[in-house]
Amino acid sequence: MLIKDWKEFLIPYEQAVEELKVKFKSIRKQFRSKNEYSPIEFVTGRVKEVSSILEKSKKLDIPLNRIYDEMEDIAGIRIMCQFVEDIYKVVQIIHQRNGKDLNIIYEKDYVKNKKESGYRSYHIIIKYPVQTAEGEKEILAEIQIRTLGMNFWATIEHSLNYKYKQSIPENIKERLKKAGELAFLLDQEMSQIKEEIVEAQTLFEIKSNIISDILDNIITLYSLGRISDSTEIQNKFNELLEHGNISELSALLEESNNKISKYRLEMLQLNE
Repeated sequence: MLIKDWKEFLIPYEQAVEELKVKFKSIRKQFRSKNEYSPIEFVTGRVKEVSSILEKSKKLDIPLNRIYDEMEDIAGIRIMCQFVEDIYKVVQIIHQRNGKDLNIIYEKDYVKNKKESGYRSYHIIIKYPVQTAEGEKEILAEIQIRTLGMNFWATIEHSLNYKYKQSIPENIKERLKKAGELAFLLDQEMSQIKEEIVEAQTLFEIKSNIISDILDNIITLYSLGRISDSTEIQNKFNELLEHGNISELSALLEESNNKISKYRLEMLQLNE
């Protein structure tokens, strides 16, 4: 493979990353649209730089003409979760898609079986079909699922490995290990109060959706020429914004919905 071909070679990987990001973000959105807790906090993705591909192929003794078939993480997706147990819920979601829009090759659970360095994460290697101008191509991709704490630790470790060229001094290695254990302990502590955290976040999400719907209705009433109704709802909304509870905001949303429905019904009757 010539260097000039790299840009074209990586296009299907870039496409795979973008499609997978959209799919997992969509799953997160579906949970939240139903006011349900989502095990997916956020999703990122990347395609390896050519220099990193060449470095890894040399390290793993992968010939350039075998990179497509043997290098598993040129395309990488990272799914972040709030809690350790969410990791396994995401794994279950991916299993449900196995054989449909992706195929699982193998998995490595570094959450329960941490690496010697202290690294924790759940890895799934998949084959993902991409439609190209030359037909369908199955791209190898790696999905990493971890908590925010695990991701913070892994980012620090990556930076140190880059600085010390994979030879981190022993004293720093030991401190990094201890930090990893402390990060995991924090994850476990957060899991103990998960119900309280999730309830607070769900209430916030519900309140945010109600507020958004009320604001939309205020604009709708104004655009329909119901200026006084729009102003009335706006004034009530202003009073509730800081100190109103979900029940009061829901009642205001229902009131604004009824005003819009009533006006539209009147317009239909006039046009008959």
